[in-house]
Amino acid sequence: NGIYLADTKEEVYKKVMSMYTDPNHIKIEDPGKVEGNMVFTYLDVFATDEQIKKYSDFNSLEEMKSKYEQGGLGDVTIKNVLYNVIEELLTPIREKRKYYEENIDEVYKILEEGTKKARIDASKTIKEVKKAIMIDYFE
Repeated sequence: NGIYLADTKEEVYKKVMSMYTDPNHIKIEDPGKVEGNMVFTYLDVFATDEQIKKYSDFNSLEEMKSKYEQGGLGDVTIKNVLYNVIEELLTPIREKRKYYEENIDEVYKILEEGTKKARIDASKTIKEVKKAIMIDYFE
C-alpha cells in the first residue's frame, strides 16, 4: 500500500495503475469524483503545473480535475501523469542510491564523520543537562 524509494520503475508503474480512483467512473465520458481519488491525492502532493503541462494536455492540475469531474478524462490517463511525476521524483534518488551501493567505502566514511559530529553534540548536551539538574559533580 505504498510507493517506496527503492521501488523499480516497473513496481511503481504497477502500483500506480492499481490505485483506487472513482468506482462510479466506469466510462471516460462519465463524470468523476476527485475527492477520495488517490491518484488526485498524490498529484495534489507531488505534481507541479509544469509537470501537468509536460505530461498531459492540461495547463494545470485544477484544469485536469475540472475535466475529470465533468467527464471525458480516463483513469489511465491521470494514472500515467502520476506515474511520470513520481518517476521524475524517484529517478535522481535511484541514481544516488546506485552510486552509494557501488561506493560503499564512501558510505562508511560519511557514517564515521557523522558519528564523530554527533558525539561532540551529544557530549555538550549531556553537560548542559547535568548542570541543569545539578548533578555535574566533577565539573
